Amino acid sequence: MDQNLRTIDWNVTTMDSYLRTVDLYVTTMDRSFVPTIGRTLSWDLYIFSKYHDQLSLEYRMQLALRIIQYFYYPILAIVGVPVNLLAIGILSREKCGLSKCVTRYLVAMSAADLLTIILDLILRHIPIVYKKQFQFLMFSVRTCNIHAVLLYAATDCSVWFTVTFTFDRFVAICCQKLKSKYCSEKTAAVVLGTVTVLSGLKNIFWYFMLKDRYWLYNEPWFCAIAGDVRSSLIWGTIEFLHNILTPGVAFVLILLLNAVTVRYILVSSRSRRRLRAHSSGESRRDPEMKSRRKSIILLLAISANFMLLWAVFMVYSIWWRMWWFGYRSAILPKFLRELGFMLQLLSCCTNTVIYAVTQTQFRQQLKIALKYPFQLNHCLFPAAAKRCLPLW
Repeated sequence: MDQNLRTIDWNVTTMDSYLRTVDLYVTTMDRSFVPTIGRTLSWDLYIFSKYHDQLSLEYRMQLALRIIQYFYYPILAIVGVPVNLLAIGILSREKCGLSKCVTRYLVAMSAADLLTIILDLILRHIPIVYKKQFQFLMFSVRTCNIHAVLLYAATDCSVWFTVTFTFDRFVAICCQKLKSKYCSEKTAAVVLGTVTVLSGLKNIFWYFMLKDRYWLYNEPWFCAIAGDVRSSLIWGTIEFLHNILTPGVAFVLILLLNAVTVRYILVSSRSRRRLRAHSSGESRRDPEMKSRRKSIILLLAISANFMLLWAVFMVYSIWWRMWWFGYRSAILPKFLRELGFMLQLLSCCTNTVIYAVTQTQFRQQLKIALKYPFQLNHCLFPAAAKRCLPLW
């Protein structure tokens, strides 16, 4: 069958004859699978519409996700880059009512998300989706292993910046004696710098595991692999530990830290209400608890967003390596891999929305930033220039 498919691939000369050949193939042979020779939007739409009832559910889901990706990834890139740039600009001005320590973490998280969008979404997934337009990468650009190191290092930073921010909020809320020493701008800078360096060093192994030639497939790598890497026990163990650490261990740490933080807030809030009611005879609004409540809402929103959008990718990545180790008690459909990539990349664009929803002053600064280009254009006219105020 493989030989027949290769013969068909080389002998068809027109789109019509190609579609007639595939039509014959699907009609007379296995209808649960259609060969994907030369991925294009028109080709995927043709197969999905003509053979929808004849394809297996797994392949229908995979094909549907591929069609969505033609529009989803470019839109995500168009939205994600300016959104993260806007978040970095607004937070860097330090006018959102957040401490300098928290601001450092949020700016770093937005910067890591921006790098992930550029290195992963724009330079990896979009070329894979539009493979025909990016064929030159496979032959002209030989930097895939370097690209992989930078990509996975940026992804690690994005994940572990979230963990360090969670730990910082845990210390600030639950460890009052340590708060003054740890929750400072200087400590935040040291922690973020250390995570960045360690993420770079941790991912150097990709340079030797992958080749410099682009493959433009997610199987699961986008680079050609070196030698027997796919079945190598050594390389497989290294990659397995990589997936366990990021984001597996990160998941566990975030869950534990958030659970302890929430429990501490619930216990302390009950104690403070009883003390205030006993001392004043009535329950009044507590500024300290209000501040803690805002902090925990921001923390839980960021943590929940990270865990929900990374869950599918983490499960599939670990399962895939376990499969090659010989543990094949369960079979996961391939479309989960594509869904995992899509959700993971979406997580790089949602933090700004979380800031806007949970932080009143961030919303105010966002409105000012969005109005500024129109105000600037208005101020170019001499008659109105005197009435203009600096907004940014």
